[in-house]
Amino acid sequence: MMTREMVLVTGAAGFVGSPVVERLVEDGVRVRALVHRAQVPPGVEGVRGDLARAESLRGLCEGVGTVLHLAARIGGTAEESRAVNVEGTRALLAEAERAGVRRIVQLGTAAVYRDGAHRGAVEGELTEEPESVTSVTRLAGERLVLAAGGTVLRPHLVYGRGDRWVVPSLVRLLARLPHWVDGGRARMSMVSVDALAGAVAELAVRGPDAGGVLHASHPEPVTARELVGTVARELGLPLPTGEVDLAGALELLGGPGDPDPVLRRRVSLLAVDHWYDSGRLWGQLAASPGPRFSEAFGQYAEWYRAEG
Repeated sequence: MMTREMVLVTGAAGFVGSPVVERLVEDGVRVRALVHRAQVPPGVEGVRGDLARAESLRGLCEGVGTVLHLAARIGGTAEESRAVNVEGTRALLAEAERAGVRRIVQLGTAAVYRDGAHRGAVEGELTEEPESVTSVTRLAGERLVLAAGGTVLRPHLVYGRGDRWVVPSLVRLLARLPHWVDGGRARMSMVSVDALAGAVAELAVRGPDAGGVLHASHPEPVTARELVGTVARELGLPLPTGEVDLAGALELLGGPGDPDPVLRRRVSLLAVDHWYDSGRLWGQLAASPGPRFSEAFGQYAEWYRAEG
């Protein structure tokens, strides 16, 4: 994957950005990292800036052939989310256009789809109708990238070193809801952070110039039973006992007035199919999606235990 082309990475110190930068540096790619408060990753050219301050991005894309836009504001107020996810993306794209950037790849999210049962959906099949402030503003930013001819990757659940949401939220849920929900039959799309990073790094230097949305999960969906059973085994947690349906699970969590929306969202994901066809992405890459979840999770178990 050798190239003399400069690759700009936003979110370079983040969950996905860190392994992407490591891959690029290992492969001899020249990397410029936009960093806000985090330290500059080793082996790269660091530029201090803030997506919420357009003036700090001036000249950022000079000499850059590809922009990997991996940064996003997760949580916060609607104003804070819009400042980064929409206006920050708009300002970044303006700089990319000014500098003649050839390729733009953004890390999006499957959370932009209307909630419901998603079974093997291909790109363009589902209605985009997110509910949370974060997902609404991320979708607006994605649409700016697509209008500029860029590529948007939409993973569903990403796990691995650095994960502060997927597995930690599941562990908290199991402590409050130690039962199988609808028998653990629901299927969901997942991808390891390293497999996703490999795909992003390859797209940075060898990806198609034509833009569009690409689902970015492992080709094989994971059942809720496989997910919970694997996490319980590797982290030394008790397996659920008994079974409840979705309504019963929500009742046990406190009903519609439960104050923790993350837990309510998590139980829905364990009860309703959310999996997406990612064949278009992996069909055009040399990068591998790696082994399925039950085989891949073990390599991250020690990190999760240490963080837990």
